[in-house]
Amino acid sequence: MDLGIEGRAALVTGASKGLGFGVAQTLAAEGARVAISSRSQERIERAAHTIGARAYVHDGADVDGAAGLIARVERDLGSLDILVTNSGGPPASPDAMSFSAQQWRTAYELLTLGQLELVKAALPGMRRRGWGRILSLSSSVVREPSSVLVLSSSHRAALLAALKTISTQVAGDGVTVNTLLPGLIDTDRIRELGAGSPDRLAEIPAGRIGTVAEFAAAAAFLCSAPAAYITGTTLLVDGGALHSV
Repeated sequence: MDLGIEGRAALVTGASKGLGFGVAQTLAAEGARVAISSRSQERIERAAHTIGARAYVHDGADVDGAAGLIARVERDLGSLDILVTNSGGPPASPDAMSFSAQQWRTAYELLTLGQLELVKAALPGMRRRGWGRILSLSSSVVREPSSVLVLSSSHRAALLAALKTISTQVAGDGVTVNTLLPGLIDTDRIRELGAGSPDRLAEIPAGRIGTVAEFAAAAAFLCSAPAAYITGTTLLVDGGALHSV
């Protein structure tokens, strides 16, 4: 299938490794002109060199710097057509009440407000041009909260609700806004959490952990021209693990 994004300018945040890197790599392979960002200059430059992208240093929790990142990318690549927002996860704990107020605020800036500011900065140009793709890389915990990821479950769910509302307001302008919900995908984060244990894998109907390439393929489609009539939706990429409808 021709995804119709050759020559389109795309930005993927949180893309020095893991899911963000995989999505950026796939978009670049489809012919998009890709910009990637992360907090670490060394890691993002190395990742950009690997896939032929442009590297930018940006902390996802830097709410005030979001508009500046979009402006820098558009200065270098031209009008932004595709925005994929992604961020790392906040700390985990089996005690939901163990986090300080500052930890809740930091997680909110990283997972909700920082992502929304990127969307806010990118949307006006997309609406004027009549074409745009916004894709949020989230987590299946927004559907079934994790017992150890209360910060992630809470703030990612807030972002999901906001994006659903935004999607209805920009759909008539040719801009889609969607969210991908990964389950257990083979990334450093999953390995750090010990979520790929045999007991966890036994709970997945597919019987295995997912690959970054499988997740990135779904992301690339939602960023494509043929996906123009898909908006305001969430897509699970979890091997059938979630029990909810």
